Amino acid sequence: MSKKEEILRAAAYLFATKGFKEASMAEVAAMTATAGSNIFYHFKTKEDIFLAVLKTIRDDMLTQMEHLLSGQQFTGGMSMIEHLVASYLGMAKSNPHWFMLLHRSYPHELAAVNPSCRESLAAIYEGFIDLFERAIRAGQEDGSVTKGSARKKAMVVFAMADGVVRFDTHHLYEAGALYDELMTSCRRMLKPGA
Repeated sequence: MSKKEEILRAAAYLFATKGFKEASMAEVAAMTATAGSNIFYHFKTKEDIFLAVLKTIRDDMLTQMEHLLSGQQFTGGMSMIEHLVASYLGMAKSNPHWFMLLHRSYPHELAAVNPSCRESLAAIYEGFIDLFERAIRAGQEDGSVTKGSARKKAMVVFAMADGVVRFDTHHLYEAGALYDELMTSCRRMLKPGA
């Protein structure tokens, strides 16, 4: 791993656990055995480090998302939705610092004024919503999901899954323990004639 990657990994951990404002570059330097001036050799500002961390998370998430449906056999759109929800909960469990960082307010505050941050956040959220929309469209084609705006339905399913993940992120409740209830709610919302 390069020194730049070490810095990004340490900064990601600190931004996730402490928040952007509370994380110090002195802590990043100590965690990576790097002189503070070397950190700023790789990055101009603390915000640049944050944006690089967010881009790394975005790239890693998008790579994992591409693999979510590849090579899978599904009995229909609803089984794709179930797989995606389970995969999203699993991704949050295996990468808790990604989700801890994304669930903080700072990334969203910065996105309001920084186009690079907005682009990274949009790519993450739209990537997941696109996957859910694809599954919902498949379900509409096979009759396992009601007709109507697949995009809106995908946004609601994603919001429900992400809301459950937030319980886990904030150590309020284990997300996996809510999978059955989450899927019951999704089925009730999506099933024709419900």
